[in-house]
Amino acid sequence: MRLALAEAKACASSHDVPVGAVVVQEGAVIARGRNRREADQDPCAHAELLALRQAAAELGTWRLNGLTLYSTLEPCAMCAGALVLARISQLVYATDDRKAGAAGSVLNLLQHPSLNHQVNIRKGVLAEEAAGLLHDFFQSLRAAGEK
Repeated sequence: MRLALAEAKACASSHDVPVGAVVVQEGAVIARGRNRREADQDPCAHAELLALRQAAAELGTWRLNGLTLYSTLEPCAMCAGALVLARISQLVYATDDRKAGAAGSVLNLLQHPSLNHQVNIRKGVLAEEAAGLLHDFFQSLRAAGEK
């Protein structure tokens, strides 16, 4: 999770919401991602999706069975759907997203019984640090008069 937090902190230069993700296979990091929506002007450039793409390229397969994705923020519905479709085995995330979280806060897409794959979820790892990054980011936007 500390590596995911480092990715989140690196978002500062692009003014993206500070979210980072890493994909781990048997204890080794094989992919990293950070939010790049602002940097790339791409609505799909979420940290989790970028990390999944990199992991698939690294392994040469879209089937990411047995891998764990660490994220500093609970994934949204788009990212949760991608985790299911990629067949990620486990998600470990830091802080809840009470407005858009799809790992239990708003809905639980990752463990929906109608889907062909369910993802194990562990939450709350380094939650205060991740929440602090987000709080500081949005506070600075408000102070600057941005929405």
